[in-house]
Amino acid sequence: MFIRCVHANFIRLLLAALLTLTSGFSSAQDAAVNTIIDKHWAWVLSEYPEMRLEYGDRSGNRQWTDVSPKAHEARHKSLQSFIKQLTAIEPSSLSESAQLNRAMLLRDLRDDTEAFENGMHLMPVNMRSGPQHRHGMAERLPFETEQDYRDWLARLQALPSQLDQYQLLLEQGIANQRTQAQIVMQRVPDQIDRVVTEDPTQNPFYKAFINIPESIDAVTASELRAEAQAIITGVLNPAYRDFGQFMRDTYLPASRKEPGLGSLPEGKAAYRQRAASFTTTSLSPEEIHQIGLDEVARIRHEMETVIDEVGFEGDIQAFNSFLRTDPQFYYETPEALLEGYQAISKRLDPQLVKLFGKLPRMPYGVRPIPAAIAPDTTTAYYMRPAADGTRPGWYYVNLHRPEVRPKFEMEVLSVHESVPGHHLQIALAQELGELPEFRRNSSVTAFIEGWGLYSERLGYDMGLYQDPYSRYGQLVYDMWRAVRLVVDTGMHYFGWSREQAIDYFKANAAKTEADIVNEIDRYIGWPGQALAYKIGQLKILALRTEAEQTLGDNFDIRAFHDELLGAGAIPLDALEVRMREWLTAQSK
Repeated sequence: MFIRCVHANFIRLLLAALLTLTSGFSSAQDAAVNTIIDKHWAWVLSEYPEMRLEYGDRSGNRQWTDVSPKAHEARHKSLQSFIKQLTAIEPSSLSESAQLNRAMLLRDLRDDTEAFENGMHLMPVNMRSGPQHRHGMAERLPFETEQDYRDWLARLQALPSQLDQYQLLLEQGIANQRTQAQIVMQRVPDQIDRVVTEDPTQNPFYKAFINIPESIDAVTASELRAEAQAIITGVLNPAYRDFGQFMRDTYLPASRKEPGLGSLPEGKAAYRQRAASFTTTSLSPEEIHQIGLDEVARIRHEMETVIDEVGFEGDIQAFNSFLRTDPQFYYETPEALLEGYQAISKRLDPQLVKLFGKLPRMPYGVRPIPAAIAPDTTTAYYMRPAADGTRPGWYYVNLHRPEVRPKFEMEVLSVHESVPGHHLQIALAQELGELPEFRRNSSVTAFIEGWGLYSERLGYDMGLYQDPYSRYGQLVYDMWRAVRLVVDTGMHYFGWSREQAIDYFKANAAKTEADIVNEIDRYIGWPGQALAYKIGQLKILALRTEAEQTLGDNFDIRAFHDELLGAGAIPLDALEVRMREWLTAQSK
């Protein structure tokens, strides 16, 4: 008996010692991963000075990111170095949280590396992105002190250098057969022209100087305005004229004639990589295309049910045409449209407690999309809060041509872009102080946009969609994202024409033709991004269905949502693991 006890005690002591050693080893390895993550984040902030302000650091407020070919090459080498450091650490030696941190950063680094090797960085300009929109940076900046204005002047003075860098990058793209589609780039010269103004006070870069706060004395304010006008007239106007001429005379003729990335050499392989990156899955373009066709058929059946309910005589195309053209569905003025969006947003906030146990502290507001970019952009978008809490989230709505902005889409759009969609998810993620910074600001599109699309369904739980037209609007938006799977893969992988994609969209969704054309051109200019929404939504819906079926009456929607959002935006495979572990714990 005594021998047995000694033996048992020895085993217990040995196991305890091994556990201590293993724990110590794991802690050391976790620390090694954290060191790499910290170094990488410091590198990110050094490479992208515009980001620093989000963390209360104004040291980058006089700079623009270097976008020259040399800078891209140097970043590629740095990415490879970080990948090498992370892969040298065995995942099994890490704690669970460190394993996820390592896996997520590795995924990001590898995606960026593959995108570079596929030449995606050589197509940095399209109708929605590029230096013709640099004036939009002012929307993110504080203009409170004289130094804030001096910093903006310094940035304006430095813009010609960045335009030169863009030109070098685009020239390299021409040489390497990595050009944007001509149909998208045709809009860009006119966008550049709108940045060149004879009257400098009408220039979009001057907007910040119109209402200088009274805390800055009148003499200084006058000096700042004079300097801004001189820079616009003598520096920016000539630089943008030259860049516009390059785009018209050199880049446009060299742009690819087909809309799809697959038309370029090795373009299909590049698109497969983009699809995998944006969806965080191994789904092939063929599989994604079929998922889209299946979803279109399912949603179309639901739409036809609503059409029958309202007693409309005609098919779905006739009903969609009715919705696009009948004045009852549209506001007459931009002001009335904005007030409509603001009224909807006020109705959303009180409903959130039904669905979430934890709500973000950071508020959000509703703003018009700047008039300079509204004609060429989508119906709405969201700007996340500053990470240091100095700027709220903003839900931007398009007031250009209110006669093409239907009322029946406003509720579903608002729940996607504000709450419980993007603002709630992103603001909550920013409050996860235990996570490294790159996790709190993770931009995993399949999660972020999948959540936004899933949130559209939550509108039913919040008392929205009370009339059949608003319910149809929800279905229109769900159909819109299903159509994306078909037309994005269609153009970039299966060789569809732009007209074929527009026709398919019009045949299946009630969105206005102006919206449809802008959407299709967005997909052309941003290959693969449009796939993330529906793929992410379907994964979240599947996880919820599994939880409801497993837990039955014990299913708590607030607990489910809190767990789903509790790790920030993570890849879909990691989300599935997380929610299955939660479900197992809930089932005990």
